[in-house]
Amino acid sequence: MLTRKLFSAALVAATLGSSPLVFGQTAFNPSSMVAADGIVKVRSAYGMDETIARIKDDIARKGIMFFSAVDQAQLAANAGIKLPPSTLLTFGNPALGSQFMTSNPQAGLDWPVRLLVQQDANGNVWAIYTDFGWIAKRHGITDREQQFTMASGVVASITSTIRVN
Repeated sequence: MLTRKLFSAALVAATLGSSPLVFGQTAFNPSSMVAADGIVKVRSAYGMDETIARIKDDIARKGIMFFSAVDQAQLAANAGIKLPPSTLLTFGNPALGSQFMTSNPQAGLDWPVRLLVQQDANGNVWAIYTDFGWIAKRHGITDREQQFTMASGVVASITSTIRVN
């Protein structure tokens, strides 16, 4: 199954430490691999600012293009709405991401990579992204397994820089 193969590569990269991975609202369960909604959550060992800085630094070290950081809480505050800290980071490698769009142009909905950094009501900070196997299934992409495996490993490596040990 494509999702299991892709996730296995990400799991190897992400579990170099001993901290738990969380998918959706539940802790990692090897039999399910990823939440049904395709959401992967990695708990950060750091506060919001340091989490974002570490992720951005790792993206730069890897030579990946960083596109934007959208402070969603600030945008909400500007509209008179209180929102817990939430920043959406977008980044990617056009040579890799474009390959998904050659299989299905609608995959552009999920590229570049989006990684949401959020603080929950308990003060825990999370890096949240969409599982690449889920993205492949969503867009019916079956001819880019190696590229999805690579993307999964890269995002797992990036989030490993902030993961709780």
